[in-house]
Amino acid sequence: MKKGKKYQDLVKSFDKQELFELDAAIAQVKKLATAKFDETIELHVKLGVDSRHADQQVRGAIVLPHGTGKSVKVLVIAKGDKLKEAEEAGADFFGEDDMIDKIQKENWFDFDVMIATPDMMGKVGRLGRVLGPKGLMPNPKSGTVTMDVARAVADTKAGKVEYRLDKTNIIHVIIGKASFTEEALKENMMVLLDTVKKAKPAASKGQYFRSVTLASTMSPGVKVNTGKI
Repeated sequence: MKKGKKYQDLVKSFDKQELFELDAAIAQVKKLATAKFDETIELHVKLGVDSRHADQQVRGAIVLPHGTGKSVKVLVIAKGDKLKEAEEAGADFFGEDDMIDKIQKENWFDFDVMIATPDMMGKVGRLGRVLGPKGLMPNPKSGTVTMDVARAVADTKAGKVEYRLDKTNIIHVIIGKASFTEEALKENMMVLLDTVKKAKPAASKGQYFRSVTLASTMSPGVKVNTGKI
């Protein structure tokens, strides 16, 4: 897709191959976020692993200290007292078979995160074909399959993000908004990178962090020097 003139001007405003130290990279990406709306800041981390192998998967979830700045709609699939727990915790939608039917029959996806109790996964699993491609399938590793519904909803609303490798061995995660202070973006970024570092598979050999790039919604990426990570 051809990029617009404004994007091309941003590309020409700095050397895209330059490796920025962390503080300078954050300052640069904020400088490039010139849209009329509050742009989202994303971190893209290419790892020296092969996601085709089960023993080299990198996946999990953390609550960012400063959140993501994004309002998250949460759907809870549960039954009995857990539905009341979901409501009291602030879930936007909650239900049992009724919500599963709504997704199946109405192609309804007006939510960002689905949380399910383990006893409902037999039914939720039937939605895998539609939830999977959208990244909405609940998973124990990300904390979205749990009996502790209240905590899962609270963590998600507070800025919990899931990180996982795509087919090209890159992790893409939102770390905040352009309106965040540089300090807040740095703290979010460091917590995420530290978590990914600790999740390094034993089977991973050689350089683990191959590249780290910061980018806002409408700007080109800024490369971060990985030497000190």
